[in-house]
Formats: sequence, C-alpha cells, structure tokens
Amino acid sequence: MMLSEAQFQADLKTAMKEKNQAGLRTLRAIKSAILLAKTQAGGGNEIDDSELLKILQKLAKQREESIAVYEKQGRADLASDEKEELNILNSYLPEPLSDEELAALIAEVIVHAGAKSKADMGKVMGLAIAKANGKADGKRISAEVGKQLS
Repeated sequence: MMLSEAQFQADLKTAMKEKNQAGLRTLRAIKSAILLAKTQAGGGNEIDDSELLKILQKLAKQREESIAVYEKQGRADLASDEKEELNILNSYLPEPLSDEELAALIAEVIVHAGAKSKADMGKVMGLAIAKANGKADGKRISAEVGKQLS
C-alpha cells in the first residue's frame, strides 16, 4: 500500500463527514506526527513512504503501550479508545510477516551477508531490518537473528 499525506487528508475528511470519533482522533494524530517530522527535517519538505511508515509504526507502538498501562490500571474505557485507534493505524500498516516468513527472510540475509556467528549480528540486523521493510518489528527480527546465529 502506498502511503501519502493526501490519503490521510482524504480519510480525515471522510471521518469528519461520518462523525467517526476514533478515526478523527487517529488521523489527527497522524497528521500532527507528519507535521512534526516535517518541521524537524528542516522546513515543509515532503517526507517519503519509509518515513510515513516509521511514523505509523511509532504511533501504533505508543497505542500498544498505552493499552497495556490502561489495562493494568483497570481503565477499560481508555484501553478501548486506544484499541480503536490501534486498529485504524494497523489498517495503514503492511501485513506483518508470519514466523515462517520471517525465519526464511533472516536465513536469506544470513547467507547473503556471509554471517557465521553472533559476532556478525549487527551486520545481519541492519540488512534484515531493511529487507523486512516495516513488516516485522526489531524485537522479532533480533530474536530470530539470535536464534539462527547461535
């Protein structure tokens, strides 16, 4: 899926028309994060798809952490709001790799990099994260690389 600011803006307008409160909250958060990234990058420059993907992943991770905190504190109402927002964010993110797909990807990267031991983990991690292209988080990749290199 190609991500674009125009798509988020159009979805925001649709959410306004439909009076979709969860959609409005989420899309406004996305818009705000994009604006922040642009200003930190030095002006009103366009940001590319990989930056948009990183922004969405960061927002999704924030929601996951908030859900865990709210559930721990017994605040089901706030956790429910965060879950709604997380579902919307996940609709923009690529489908995550299955464990089997991730293992195959890591095996391919290890062969390509010529890695033999855990000492080569850094080299493999960089290549694996680039190859996964946002379809697996760093923890999963790291665990699989460590497993295959041991």
